[in-house]
Amino acid sequence: MELLNTWIYGGLSVFGLVGFVWLISLPLRNSSIMDIFWGLGFVVAGFAYYLQAGAGSARGWLLILALTLWGLRLSLHIGLRAIGKPEDARYAAWRKEHGASWWWQSFFRVFLLQGLILWVLSVPFLYAAQVKAAPLWHWSDLAGLALFLVGFLFESIADAQLVSFKKREENRGKVLDRGLWSITRHPNYFGEAVLWWGFFLIALPSAPWWTVYSPVLMTFLLVRVSGVRMLDSLLAETKPGYREYMNRTSGFIPWPKKKAEQ
Repeated sequence: MELLNTWIYGGLSVFGLVGFVWLISLPLRNSSIMDIFWGLGFVVAGFAYYLQAGAGSARGWLLILALTLWGLRLSLHIGLRAIGKPEDARYAAWRKEHGASWWWQSFFRVFLLQGLILWVLSVPFLYAAQVKAAPLWHWSDLAGLALFLVGFLFESIADAQLVSFKKREENRGKVLDRGLWSITRHPNYFGEAVLWWGFFLIALPSAPWWTVYSPVLMTFLLVRVSGVRMLDSLLAETKPGYREYMNRTSGFIPWPKKKAEQ
């Protein structure tokens, strides 16, 4: 019962956040601001679990600190990228399709849905929050921390490379195929998937094995739903040279360019 109550408390915190963001989106006419708060939502859920459970184990704090580092960096990156930009094309298309009813439909199709997914994905942090005392540096702590650092650096460096590339006027309309973007078309998504497996391994001594669904689902979303597949489909139709880039560059797992294209 205590576990359920803590999970519900975390859920109420998450839905309070997404409801607030939805209200902000209405006068701005910009549903894509939810993307800014995606990472921050996990931070809110994580701290809600820890405050409600009163946990204080070293493993728990390692996990919450790693989560906070990732979530705040991601939200800051997306927020800075969105300054002065119109609503993301995906959301703008939905707004056009649904017309005057989008203001309330957006709550269910964007904000509530992302809140639900976020809440479900956060369960490993829920279990870690229940442990009052636990020794650190179990093998899974070390492996998880290593994966988190690799994924976090991969994602951060990839984002920085893309920002730097887009700042240069001579790169307008071109495809970034250097740095990490030369070995995978989506190094930021790959890094995010890796660090989520790191979260799972850090939480594993405190969480049941079936919480593996969390990194599995996150990886599936990144590859097959809102990440790789959707972006590749869009860019292949709208960005010159992207199809050729797809033919010579791995879609997700980092891999050298095909020899024929080197």
